[in-house]
Amino acid sequence: MKMSVSIDGFVAGVNGENDWIFKTGDEESLAWSVGQSWEAGLIIMGRKSFELMAPYWPTATGPFAAPMNEIPKAVFTKKGFAGILPGTEKSPATASWAEARVFDGDLAEGIRKLKAEPGKPIVAIGGAGFMQSLIATGLVDEYLLATHPVVLGAGLPIFNGLAMPLYLKLVDVKAFPGGIVAHTYG
Repeated sequence: MKMSVSIDGFVAGVNGENDWIFKTGDEESLAWSVGQSWEAGLIIMGRKSFELMAPYWPTATGPFAAPMNEIPKAVFTKKGFAGILPGTEKSPATASWAEARVFDGDLAEGIRKLKAEPGKPIVAIGGAGFMQSLIATGLVDEYLLATHPVVLGAGLPIFNGLAMPLYLKLVDVKAFPGGIVAHTYG
């Protein structure tokens, strides 16, 4: 799981605002984050995030555009999914999104199936709801949390509603000049 969090533990504002993520970074943290993205063999996310990202990324140009458009994707949904082909242009970038694997059954079962396949690591990105559900499965092997130097006061958490405490082992810490601190937990 790869997420940006505020110092007070929120991944987005109350209404999903995430502009603070882009206001608190620096060139080193950006390069590190892009490098982490390239480590993925598959990017997974929930339906809501997929529907927001699929139209955007194929025509995007920033440093995250290449990994977001080249790495295969899978989308998890509880409410069905008709598929999205952003635009009518047939390009490798649109194909990457249009060919996303769709899992509409039990989340834990889908994650187990993906983890049994060979390849590079699966990286989960996206919104708070999907992350909460993913955490509840107990199948997250690594938490990569980029803590940004901002306090939101209220927002969307990912570590609430746990049935029991989640004990993690700190594997790595990396601090960046702009104040972001990346914590890797296993």
